[in-house]
Amino acid sequence: MEVERVQDISSSSLLTEAIPLEFIRSEKEQPAITTFRGPTPAIPVVDLSDPDEESVRRAVVKASEEWGLFQVVNHGIPTELIRRLQDVGRKFFELPSSEKESVAKPEDSKDIEGYGTKLQKDPEGKKAWVDHLFHRIWPPSCVNYRFWPKNPPEYREVNEEYAMHVKKLSETLLGILSDGLGLKRDALKEGLGGEMAEYMMKINYYPPCPRPDLALGVPAHTDLSGITLLVPNEVPGLQVFKDDHWFDAEYIPSAVIVHIGDQILRLSNGRYKNVLHRTTVDKEKTRMSWPVFLEPPREKIVGPLPELTGDDNPPKYKPFAFKDYSYRKLNKLPLD
Repeated sequence: MEVERVQDISSSSLLTEAIPLEFIRSEKEQPAITTFRGPTPAIPVVDLSDPDEESVRRAVVKASEEWGLFQVVNHGIPTELIRRLQDVGRKFFELPSSEKESVAKPEDSKDIEGYGTKLQKDPEGKKAWVDHLFHRIWPPSCVNYRFWPKNPPEYREVNEEYAMHVKKLSETLLGILSDGLGLKRDALKEGLGGEMAEYMMKINYYPPCPRPDLALGVPAHTDLSGITLLVPNEVPGLQVFKDDHWFDAEYIPSAVIVHIGDQILRLSNGRYKNVLHRTTVDKEKTRMSWPVFLEPPREKIVGPLPELTGDDNPPKYKPFAFKDYSYRKLNKLPLD
């Protein structure tokens, strides 16, 4: 069965200035109605080059406790490498459909790797205005090049170089977060599987939408991951839910946006917050983003770290193997 891609729907919708009914969100989700229009609180920005390590630690910990999200600058990933990563991703999505379909997610696959459109069940049968490409970039034992585009030809080289940098940055942040919990610096890294933790690249492609007031690129969700490190293009769209409002996230060129995901929430026994976020779309421009999800191996059981629980602080979350947690969440099944 041929899957209809949002990129193709966008091309035809722009001619009629209408979108199919299944993309129109209910009033409680429509961005035109639900986006906060007053003064927006600033999402925390942390300069990782600050020589005052204690100041950096405090800023990361505070942002993770209060927001579950922050942006990092001077993070060690070369600006030129981010530009190249975005360039090869954009070129892939500009290829003819037949070339993109050559790395499509197989219909019978239980994994999410590959080019695709729909990701999870929606209780109301609504669709998100996005196409995507998933593939693991680390560790090498988990990489399946079957889902890596062969065109543009430099795609593999750029993604392999990016993997090394993003792994280093994620381990720096996990060390700071572990320290903030009063634990040894590798506690959260080990809790996510140590050297066997998996890094999943996703490219989100949100084509122009004639009714951005009614549709969402990605509906409200928290990430399955431990943490997510994301670089967007210059088209705004990320929104964060805080204090009962949806706020627009400021775009900072070359910054990396850090999301605390479900597994760090669980490992920290709720001390660090998993951020609820969503994506809006633009009427005239294509928005793209490149999140990398740091995830435990499928069989890894994740629950509150024993050092953080006791009689006065019982475990708040039931331990799950990551594969079972993911299945339950994507299929809207109970997690307690």
